[in-house]
Amino acid sequence: MPERDETRINERIRVPQVRLVGEDGNQIGVVDTQQALRYAQERDLDLVEVAADARPPVCRVLDYSKYKYEQEQKAKAARRHQKQVNVREIKLRPKIATNDYETKKNHVVRFLKGDDRVKVTIMFRGREQTHPERGERLLMRLAEDVAELGTIEQSPQQDGRNMTMLLAPSKKKAEHDEQPAAANAEPAASQAPRAAPEAARAAPEAAPAAETAEAPAQESAETRADAPAAADAG
Repeated sequence: MPERDETRINERIRVPQVRLVGEDGNQIGVVDTQQALRYAQERDLDLVEVAADARPPVCRVLDYSKYKYEQEQKAKAARRHQKQVNVREIKLRPKIATNDYETKKNHVVRFLKGDDRVKVTIMFRGREQTHPERGERLLMRLAEDVAELGTIEQSPQQDGRNMTMLLAPSKKKAEHDEQPAAANAEPAASQAPRAAPEAARAAPEAAPAAETAEAPAQESAETRADAPAAADAG
């Protein structure tokens, strides 16, 4: 059944006086309720009690149907933005096989990635109850294996034949997801600075080569200059 609207409007306001607020939000002051009601009717609006506990109660002049619709839309938007928290449960045995453990661990990883809490339960049978430390070791091993995604919200606790631990999604998960993108951006940024040192190293190596090429040219010129003198001497 829909909830009954308890808001008092118009003739349902039975107090002798109210503090009246106009349709523009400005306070008009304390007036008789009948006067306030006539004020609202003249403007084809409603007299709505908005602060029943005040003395006298505060009433505002407005279009109640429109006001109620807007309030309902705000409430729906608030519910949509509320994060729904689910608690998933995984059950283990103290002597669980390796393959089964990996399967259960993968389920825990999937739940934590989905921002769900995970209740991990160790079920003891018979004489297994005399060795609760085995169950605790198994729970702590699981917590360590998923430490990048979840943290222990409730430490292992014995509950009759069972031992339970609660894991919650870790805040570090978002940072972990962002690291690959940052790592991919680093090579591109780091390659640019390397180009300058390589060019600088290449420049000194080119200079000796140029000097070596100039030396034979100078020698040949000197040889040509000395050749006539040698001929005259002969």
